[in-house]
Amino acid sequence: MNEKEFYMEAIDNLPVLAEPANKSLREKFAQVFYDFLQLQHLYDSAIEVVKTYLNILDNEFSVKFQRDPIHNIESRLKSPQSIIEKLRKKGLPITTGSAQKNLLDIAGIRVTCCYISDIYAIVEMLCRRDDFTVIKQKDYIKNPKPSGYRSYHLVVNVPVYLSAQKKYAPVEIQIRTIAMDFWASLEHQLRYKPSASITPAISQELRECAEQIAETDLRMQRIFMEINDLE
Repeated sequence: MNEKEFYMEAIDNLPVLAEPANKSLREKFAQVFYDFLQLQHLYDSAIEVVKTYLNILDNEFSVKFQRDPIHNIESRLKSPQSIIEKLRKKGLPITTGSAQKNLLDIAGIRVTCCYISDIYAIVEMLCRRDDFTVIKQKDYIKNPKPSGYRSYHLVVNVPVYLSAQKKYAPVEIQIRTIAMDFWASLEHQLRYKPSASITPAISQELRECAEQIAETDLRMQRIFMEINDLE
């Protein structure tokens, strides 16, 4: 679906009673385009709010403890096409209001940490902020997915201060170690390769790799604590 087809479908889903009968298709198209532009700006701003706070935390750790707990921060924002596709799959109205109400993964941030303890420290600080509201939490480190996937998932409602008002937008935050990210990235590449055929035997081998990597993560954590006399 190209961009024009996307917006035309969104126009078809506009509430009929809310639209004047004589409103032209061009005006409707412009309104839908503007609505999605505003939606993208809101969620992109929410991403920046969280990234700024994470960078502040990382800098504070660097000053206090002479090390950076955060190895890398990446972000992504779903395109209008991806949003409408997900709404369609869920059988939901294809509007910006429906997207805000029903989708929690429009804005996403992936934080890669050095050690497992850093993950829980960052989670604690994010949850402690009184202007962030935790919507959802999943600890896939203590409770890995059947595939072997490990990460900490957190969805927080973030305030965005616009020129005339304050709005909120949810941001999905995935926090994992470098080792967890290594496994997840390669597993995703293998599993979703067009020509891939993931047999039960291969799935089992991938789980075993995840377990071995998790054990290495714990060993590195123990070495770090021993060197720094944190135990």
